[in-house]
Amino acid sequence: MTARILVVDDIPANVRLLEVRLLAEYFEVLTATNGPDAIETCENGKVDVVLLDVMMPDMDGFEVCRRLRSDPATSHIPVVMITALDQVSDRVRGLEAGADDFLTKPVNDLQLMTRVKSLVRLKSLTDELRLRASTTRN
Repeated sequence: MTARILVVDDIPANVRLLEVRLLAEYFEVLTATNGPDAIETCENGKVDVVLLDVMMPDMDGFEVCRRLRSDPATSHIPVVMITALDQVSDRVRGLEAGADDFLTKPVNDLQLMTRVKSLVRLKSLTDELRLRASTTRN
């Protein structure tokens, strides 16, 4: 299963750690170190899943997620928030912002890969349905 995963985190070591884990599972990995770059990458490239840190300077992950969800071009991309925040209120805030899932650091490898693979399958089906809908309208 190959897919493009965007890893967004302002800490290079965290980006590299997730990148290595994903590459070991044969995913194509894109990276961004801030919110505006993440949004631009999603708008310009074929991204299948976004792994998004919450605590970043300037634009936090909640705002990035809200902006992705509000844009019809990116609203269908699954977002998993990955953060050190572990309060129920943080999880609720992430889900309200439009995240599909919320994982707490340090992330369990099996849990992460299971979620990513599941969301990649879901995105693939969603893309197929969107394509069918657009071709039947023409």
